[in-house]
Formats: sequence, structure tokens, C-alpha cells
Amino acid sequence: MKMWLGASFVDADQFTELARAAERCGFDTLTLSDHLFYADFASPYPYSKSGRPRWDAKTHWPDVWVTIGAMAAVTTTLRFSPNVYIAPARDLLTVAKQVSTAAVLSRDRVTFGVGVGWCKEEFVATGQDFHTRGRRLDAMLPVLRSLWAGETVTLDDVPPLSISPTPAGRIPVYVGGDSEAALRRAARLGDGWLGNRIYTEEQLDPVLDTLRRHLDESGRTGQPFDIIAPLAALPDAGTYRHFAAKGVTGTLAAPWWLATPEEKARYGEGTLELKIATMERFAEEVITKL
Repeated sequence: MKMWLGASFVDADQFTELARAAERCGFDTLTLSDHLFYADFASPYPYSKSGRPRWDAKTHWPDVWVTIGAMAAVTTTLRFSPNVYIAPARDLLTVAKQVSTAAVLSRDRVTFGVGVGWCKEEFVATGQDFHTRGRRLDAMLPVLRSLWAGETVTLDDVPPLSISPTPAGRIPVYVGGDSEAALRRAARLGDGWLGNRIYTEEQLDPVLDTLRRHLDESGRTGQPFDIIAPLAALPDAGTYRHFAAKGVTGTLAAPWWLATPEEKARYGEGTLELKIATMERFAEEVITKL
């Protein structure tokens, strides 16, 4: 099972050292979240019982692709992915050029984790239609793949076009979200599915069943398809093997969330030192045993 590092709510100045440590500890992919701004959102946040975001105006949300470029420059094997990038809040060509450039500069170490988003205010601010975001993402993904492959595409009201630079390899597309529409999109258009909430086994099992149904309906049963599922389980190699037997190919962890009182007292909460110390312990206790 691949181990991904979840790096949401991390201060921007910690990312390059965090990436170095993640590579050294054996993490496969580092993920970071995508938000454009903070406001008093009227849109309900879907991942808390209150419907309110778990962060405030001081929380850092650095640009995903700039940050990936900086981390790629100080690493050689670690992969990077947004979890998830809200592509339909942007225009297609901006997305195509950002992702392609990041893939080239990282030497094919980018996964395109993508979703439709929940925050209507971000769509309003960028001039994109919130209510058609799912249909537009469905239409964007095949065109993005063509552009990243160096092909010429035809869009409305402009001459046939292509972009450069484009990566040597294929950029994997992992679709986030666990609605019926998102799981259908992942099975039909993605190379994998990327969970963006923490799942108990009882919550994950129906998601896996739905994914299998849509993969079967798309004629993809038995084909390679990654399932990256954050798990509500204490880190343990045996637990991860159990989920691997269910078809989960990777999981996501942020070891500092489970820092011991002694570690917090020694390094201080929120510090880079605490993050690296807990990552090193996680690598010794879990990653080396998988």
C-alpha cells in the first residue's frame, strides 16, 4: 500500500523542508489542499457537522502549483498531488498550462487530484458557473489529457491550439469526492479515486462497492485503478494490509495529528520540528513494515 502525506493547514514556509522529510521517510506522494481565499462563506462546508470550515483567515492556503514547483526543486522521487484541485473554478487553458508545467519541472512527479468543489463563493469570484461545475469538469478532463499529450485541440471561438511544454509521461488523474456523480466520474474518466474525508470501514465499504459498480458499467473491471482512502484507524501495518485486501491501494496520513503529549511538549504544537519527528516515528513504526 502506498502512503500519502496529507499536508493541509501547513504554513507555507514549511513545505520545502516537509517535502524533503517526506521523501526521506518513504512517503509516496505529498498532498496539499486548494482554496483561493477566506471569507464568511454562506456555502456549507461538507466535512464538518456544523457546516463551518475548520480554519480561519490566518490559515495558509498557498497556491498549489507554485508550492509543488518549489517542493519538486528540492526532491527527486517524491510525487505531488492536490487533494483536490477545483479545476472548474478556473478556465481550462489556465489549468492545462499550470499542471503541464508542474509535471515537466518535476520530471513527471505530478498526479492531478481534481474535484468539483463545494464553495460557491470561489466560483463567483472567478467568474465560473457553480451549478454546471460537474458537467464542465466532465468535459474538461478529456481535453486536458489531449493538451498534456501535446495534441492540437479545437475550442469554441478560437483557432485550433496546443500548449508547450508538455510532460514526457502521462499525468494520472485521480477524482475526489464520494457522491454518486463523483464516483461515476472517477470510474469513467479517472486513473483512480482520491478520498478527501477520513473514512471508517463502515463508511468506506459502500464507497468501494459503488466504485466497483461504476467501473463495471464503464467496462473497466480488472483494469488498473488506484483507490487512495484516508482511514479513521490508528496507524498499524496490519490494519493497512486489511484495507489493501479490500482493494485500497493507498492511504493518507498526517502523523503530527497523532503526536504524543511528550512530542508536543518537546517540539511545540504546529512546528516543523514536530511534523518531522512524528513523520520519522511513523516511518519506523509503519512504512518500513508495509
